Amino acid sequence: MKIHLNKALVLFLLLAFASPAMAATTPETATENREAQATQLKNRLEEIKAMDKTHLTRSEKKALRREVREIKKELAASGGVYLSIGAILLIALLLILLL
Repeated sequence: MKIHLNKALVLFLLLAFASPAMAATTPETATENREAQATQLKNRLEEIKAMDKTHLTRSEKKALRREVREIKKELAASGGVYLSIGAILLIALLLILLL
């Protein structure tokens, strides 16, 4: 029984330290790409705001509104950390037990 526990502990430690090591070697270009895309989307929003919309037809205005909504959704989804209710409850339980 003790051997199985030791093997499980060694396996857990190997897996726990392997993930951060692999995550540290990922290129930072992904974050740079996201930032570049976010600036492009913000620039597009500014272009739409600066447009003279009086000469546009109803369907063109509708298409612009849709584009603005999609851009705003994309910008909102690209950032932030979201916690589920289960994660919040787990964190609260751990804090209660540890403190």
